[in-house]
Amino acid sequence: MDGIINIYKEKGYTSHDVVAVLRKITGIKKIGHTGTLDPEAKGVLPVCIGKATKLCGYMTDKDKEYVAKVKLGIVTDTLDMTGNILKEGRYDGDEQGIINAAKMFVGNIMQTPPMYSAVKVNGKKLYELARNNIEVERKERAVYVYSLDVFDTDTKHQEFKLRAKVSKGTYIRSLCDDIGKALGCGACMSELERVRSGVFDIESSITLAQAEDIVKEGGLSALSGYIVRMGDVFALDKAIMKEEYDIRVKNGNDVSKDMFLPYEKKGSIEPFIDIKDSIAVYLSDGIFKAIYKKSGTDTYRVLKMF
Repeated sequence: MDGIINIYKEKGYTSHDVVAVLRKITGIKKIGHTGTLDPEAKGVLPVCIGKATKLCGYMTDKDKEYVAKVKLGIVTDTLDMTGNILKEGRYDGDEQGIINAAKMFVGNIMQTPPMYSAVKVNGKKLYELARNNIEVERKERAVYVYSLDVFDTDTKHQEFKLRAKVSKGTYIRSLCDDIGKALGCGACMSELERVRSGVFDIESSITLAQAEDIVKEGGLSALSGYIVRMGDVFALDKAIMKEEYDIRVKNGNDVSKDMFLPYEKKGSIEPFIDIKDSIAVYLSDGIFKAIYKKSGTDTYRVLKMF
């Protein structure tokens, strides 16, 4: 069961809730998510199980894609509809005006984390400070917005939808707020769905309820069909050890080219983790075991064990 399962997080759950429920469903304690998704948001949340929890750090920096519903003419302290309304207005333009405003925020931009976010300042989460009416200075951070597509515009009801392809750390709420400022009427996010995280998309995701039904009907092994194996995520040359040298990999010793035979192992997804001058090493029985980094002409030193 060591691998990644693509969970569709429903509204009302925190990312930690998803982990807790999966632990209960599977009986596996070693489970970790690959990046927080707000309780009010829904969508793709890749979750690492077993030894694959060592992959979490590699996966949090992947690009994301979201679909947000945006409410025009309302500004709140949380930048979404859960907060207190600070200002109200009205947008009297057309869809093209919104498209033009959105284009202003495509490319390299700077964002300041919202006060209602999980970013920590001096050991305290910003949303904890915000709930106590404490506002602190936050450092701007660079993010990249690949595209912002406006659709389903309804000026009568003052709303539209926004498809955003962005780099890690981008706040969609802030983009909605920025577009509202550019339009002069204000805006906030009313709904959010993450439709892609790295190579994991909404079409291949399953809900917690579906995961529970799968295990109830077919046992834990039935869930393995929905889990991406660890070795499949690495865009690296793959090597299988000769049996007599398995022990060297198990002990984390250096290896050389004469100890293994290169081979191609077809995975269930497009590999997406690349580590310079490294190879994915499998034991002679085909079990993925480690990432080794080149340390000489024909030698490799262990970088990470799994």
